[in-house]
Amino acid sequence: PGGAALGEVSPVSAVPHDDLRDEAGRRYPAHLDVWEVREPRDWPGAWWADWYKLPPERYPLPLPPATYERNRRYRDNRRRRETVRQTVRIRRVTGTDVPRTGWRFVAELPDGELVGELRAHERDPHLRYGHGRDSGREMVLDGILVAINYRRLGIGRRLVEALVGGMRDQSIVSAHAIADGPGIDLLLACRFRIEASRPAALRLAQPGPSTFAPRSGPA
Repeated sequence: PGGAALGEVSPVSAVPHDDLRDEAGRRYPAHLDVWEVREPRDWPGAWWADWYKLPPERYPLPLPPATYERNRRYRDNRRRRETVRQTVRIRRVTGTDVPRTGWRFVAELPDGELVGELRAHERDPHLRYGHGRDSGREMVLDGILVAINYRRLGIGRRLVEALVGGMRDQSIVSAHAIADGPGIDLLLACRFRIEASRPAALRLAQPGPSTFAPRSGPA
């Protein structure tokens, strides 16, 4: 009951990766989640991908045409990430909680889970260049955060693109940012360019009460 009628043939579900082949030209098993390897980060075996940027001729290992994951936990995590990639939505937050010159964008899942956020603010160019310079409004990028389990899904880039689109609507033509590590690659991919200035990382540490405690004994 509930199956195909006698004499009928039920259609076979298509295998999403049926067109992929290994280096010997063989099909991958239909029950595996197989994906194409286009760069080192697509392949778990590329241990150097997150540490070194190497030209293809210097890769320690040749990249396979495709790869798969047999560990169930890893497989389920990858499926979850793919679901997030397809369902995440970007929106701008407005209202009394956001300052007049502040911009805030969030990345949310359908159930309301917050998985990413971008904050920026407008800066009056006259404060930087002086009143003698005729210039439009400028944007300063304060920060981008993406939940650690959902990074490298394009969420950060979509947040930046939402900011750039809002700037375009408001005729704001320039944005400034300071970044390090992967943040540099993200902004470069979003058409930011490295400036000649050399910012320094600084930290202010307020002295504790013991710093000013009087010393015992003769001065």
